Formats: sequence, C-alpha cells, structure tokens
Amino acid sequence: MTISKKHRRRRRKHSHGKRNTVPIDRLTDLPDSVICHILSFLSTQESVATSILSRRWRYLWSYVPNLFFRNENQGTIDRVISLHKLQTINSFSIRKDDWENDQLDSLDSFAAFAVGRNVRKIDLYFYCEEPLPRCLFTCKTLVFLSLNCCGLVVVSSVACLPRLKILRLMNLDYEADECIPNLISGCPVLEELTIKSDGDMDYCNVSSPTIKKLFLDFMNDGYHGGRANMLEINIPSLEYLKIHDSFTENIKCGVLTSLTEANIILYRDDTKEDHYLCSRSLLEFLDNFCKVRCLELNLAYCTKIIDSVLSTWTTKFHNLTKLELTTDCRFLPQFLENADNLEILIFSESNEEMRDWKEPPQQVPTCVLSHLRIIKLVWICGNEQELEIIKYLLRNAKVLEMMEITYSQFLDSDKIINMLTNISRFQRGSAACEVAFFPA
Repeated sequence: MTISKKHRRRRRKHSHGKRNTVPIDRLTDLPDSVICHILSFLSTQESVATSILSRRWRYLWSYVPNLFFRNENQGTIDRVISLHKLQTINSFSIRKDDWENDQLDSLDSFAAFAVGRNVRKIDLYFYCEEPLPRCLFTCKTLVFLSLNCCGLVVVSSVACLPRLKILRLMNLDYEADECIPNLISGCPVLEELTIKSDGDMDYCNVSSPTIKKLFLDFMNDGYHGGRANMLEINIPSLEYLKIHDSFTENIKCGVLTSLTEANIILYRDDTKEDHYLCSRSLLEFLDNFCKVRCLELNLAYCTKIIDSVLSTWTTKFHNLTKLELTTDCRFLPQFLENADNLEILIFSESNEEMRDWKEPPQQVPTCVLSHLRIIKLVWICGNEQELEIIKYLLRNAKVLEMMEITYSQFLDSDKIINMLTNISRFQRGSAACEVAFFPA
C-alpha cells in the first residue's frame, strides 16, 4: 500500500515529541456518509449544532437519517424539516416534557413530512387532543409506530400498514371501541402490540394471527387510570403476554398453545361483591397459562379468593420451570403440587390479610423432590408462618442449590439476628444447598 508524502510528513512530525506534534483531525477525514451515521446517534439539536464547526460541516446534519426532537418548539421543528435533504429517513421522533407551557399546534405537517420521506420508525410523545392524521395509518414503509398521549383515534381511520411489526398505543383517546380492532386488522405482519390506557374501555378486542408479544396495561402504574370492562384475546401465535388490569370475570382468551411466558398483575375491583363468582372466574382465567414455561403472577391486590374455590383448582402446569408469585401463601402449595418440573421459585407474600400456611399433602410434591434448584423469598419479616414455609422447603427440596432470603430493612437488629440464626439451623434436604441473606 502506497503512503502519500503528506501522511509521511505528518507521521514524522508526530513522532518528534510534543513540540512538533501536529494534531490529526481524523473525524474530518471520514467520508460524509460515515459522519452522518455518527450524527444519527445524537439528538437533532446536537446534530444541527455541528454546522458551526466548518464550511464542510455546515449542511451535513441535513443528511442525517434520524430526526429526534426533544422539547423543541413548533417553529424550530418546522425550520429543520424544511431544510432536511434526505428523501428517505430512518426514524422521526418528537418528545415534549413540558405539556402545559409548550404545546405543539398540529401534528399534521410533521406526519406528512415523515410519511413523505418513507420513514421506517415514528415515535411521538406529546400532549395533543386533535384527531391523529390518517396518513400515520396508511404509511407503506413504517416498521415501528409508537404514539403516546398525542391525539384521538377516530373510527373512520382506515389502517393499511403492510410492513408494521411493532405498534405501541399509549394513553390515547379512542372515538369508539372498534378503533383498536380496525387498526390491528390493517397490520398483516404485526409481531408486537402494546396498549396502555388511563381511561375506561367497555370492550377491548385484540385479535391477530401474527402477534407474538402483547402488552396490555390499563392501570396507569397500578394506582389510577382506567380499566377494560371486557377483554378478549384471540392470538394463536402469541408467545409472550403481559396484562396489568383490574380483574373482571369478563376476560376471555382463545387458544394460547404457543404461549411460553406470561406476566399477569391483577388488581381487585371494589365494585364486585360476588367473591365466589370472581374467584371462579379468576382461576378459569389462570387456566389459560397452563402451558407456559415462565409465569409471573401478582395477585397481591386482587379480589379475595374463596377457599372452597381454590381447593378445587387442579390445573396442571407441566411446562412451568420458573414461577414468580406475589400473593397470599395459600397459592404456593397449589403451584408446588401442580408444577412438577418447577426449577426456580420466587415468592413474595402479599400485603393482604395473612392466611394460614398449609403444607401440601403428606406426599411431597414432585418438583420439590426432584427439580427445584433455586428459591428466592422476598421481603421476609420473620413471622411464624414465613419460618414454617422456609423450614418445609429446606427440609424437602432434595436438589436445592440456593435459597436467597431478602428480609425487611425495617426490622430491628435483634430480630434480624434471631431470624437468621433460626433459619441457619433448619434441616436441609440437599447437602449442596446454600442459604444467603440480603436486606431489601
């Protein structure tokens, strides 16, 4: 390879010590395409700021394929998109943190610009009450679409998104319950769907032959927001499901034979007084997850479960290898008896009224004897019931490798020492088992 005289002189000067060192601007030597690629990792504001570096850098920002505006006003965004040169862009994103004092007038011009430049990814997060532009739902090049708080979905919005794989609808307003099914029906290759709502929905119907991941959150971080009075899921290819909602007996699921992982967080509905009906409906709903390998189930704030209903629940979870359970301890023996291949158990007792721990029948469950390797017990306070659970598991888990106990940081030091001492003396069925203690 031939080295030019210019570069040989530069190397000689660089090697004579600090006095003769000539700074090398390696960045400017890069091709424009590489510099634009580097600039694409910056916000658009930072990218535009590089225009002052030199004459060569003056318009490079206008060829960057990713546009990301954060807290920019309407005029700034309009000027940037009017000067942008690329006819095809990769992503277009607007995020506004100050909704009250700095609102955007309209989304129409931004959406038209992005769609007209064959955008692949749109991510919008700002407050707007206007109907969403129809062109957002007819873009032939979109692969990713995320809309958060930025408008109203109208019934007449006909969707045609032939390449869309990821759709996130968060805190939007819907003119009618039919809006969501209409959108989904226009996404023939959709693989991931997120619906988050802080308003009530009478009926939420999610049906698709292609979706593999589904996230439904109607609780707005678990404390406020709306709910789905009736929820229906018909997705035969679904592999991962997360539901965060107030429990209702009107949750219906189609066949979920492909489901391998589920994360279910349910809150009680204080308007329901028939605890027997709610208990039966809840357990019937949980039957849908009998084929999953990983299950995270949080019933800490759910409707009280009737003992007579729970005692008759015999659904088998043959594929379940990892269970993260947050509820009262009556559910624990049910899962131990019905999940023969369980290997990892994470258990946290709910804040509801304590219930008596009942050991499984005299015959120790198969998973405890043969498969359970790791147990994590969270937020332990050292009461008698918790110690009985720990004693039972340590004594009967023959292949247990590790038990991690996280105790409450609000316990006084004497109680902590006494609790840890007692647990350390419990009989262990596995010689290889280690017990570790951690403050919460």
